[in-house]
Amino acid sequence: MKTGIHPKYYPNCKVFHNGIEVMTVGATVPEMHVEVWSGSHPFFTGKQAFVDSAGRVERFQKKFQGNYFKKPEKAAKGADKPAEPQA
Repeated sequence: MKTGIHPKYYPNCKVFHNGIEVMTVGATVPEMHVEVWSGSHPFFTGKQAFVDSAGRVERFQKKFQGNYFKKPEKAAKGADKPAEPQA
């Protein structure tokens, strides 16, 4: 292995989730702080939880609130057609 080109390896890197140490792994940093890990992910826990980044849920709800999905009401039958000339 060439010397001086590889980052320092920490065999006991501590991984923190919400301020609690959840596991120890090997990495190039002495400690990691994560938002989601296998113990909190819905796929592994079977529980649903929202991970909202920068208010995306609120922005979506604001955009699609109210009458957004209502279909426009159609005008009375025949009122939207021009009158046909009679011969």
